[in-house]
Amino acid sequence: MTTIGVLSLQGDFVEHQAVLRRLSTDVRQVRTPDGLRDLDGLIMPGGESTTFCRLIQDFNLYDPLRAVIKSGLPVWGTCAGLIILAQRASDLDFPTLGALDITVRRNAYGRQVDSFETNLSIPAIADGSSRPFHSVFIRAPVIEEVGDGVEVLAHLPADAGPAAASPVALRQGPFIATSFHPELADDDRFHRYFLDIVRQQGRGYTPK
Repeated sequence: MTTIGVLSLQGDFVEHQAVLRRLSTDVRQVRTPDGLRDLDGLIMPGGESTTFCRLIQDFNLYDPLRAVIKSGLPVWGTCAGLIILAQRASDLDFPTLGALDITVRRNAYGRQVDSFETNLSIPAIADGSSRPFHSVFIRAPVIEEVGDGVEVLAHLPADAGPAAASPVALRQGPFIATSFHPELADDDRFHRYFLDIVRQQGRGYTPK
């Protein structure tokens, strides 16, 4: 059975876990370097990015996570997870993991009260219908620059305020990222999309 790890230091890891279990996927909460052993994929959930990074440092996970990324294991970052996967993040006093050739700006949509929901067109996760993906943005980062090797999977609608038309979902090889929270939607298509990437990759991660 496919085993997906969910980094469970802080944030909404329980919600990701619930969706994966509904999809009959084995899930492991990851809090230590040993928890990364024999995973087929890893999800880095949303939360507060500074706190998240501090906990990654305190739990001695920076080097093990870099090794996971270097190995090519599929990794998905949502919101704060996206920030930590980026090569460049503004106003963050911790290093990132550098998996995605993007520049992000933290909390760029505003404070918690400025959180919003919108429908997105995401062809990559289409299941034969044209129904949009209802997306929840909570103190989301804005993706300001995207490198040549990064595929943009979705943009905000053109009427979505100050960050209108900016990228909100990306893929670069086995790594994907969303500035919104698919785990909070009543829609498992993005999780199924990630599981498809995991199955295509077809190998687990074993630390050296």
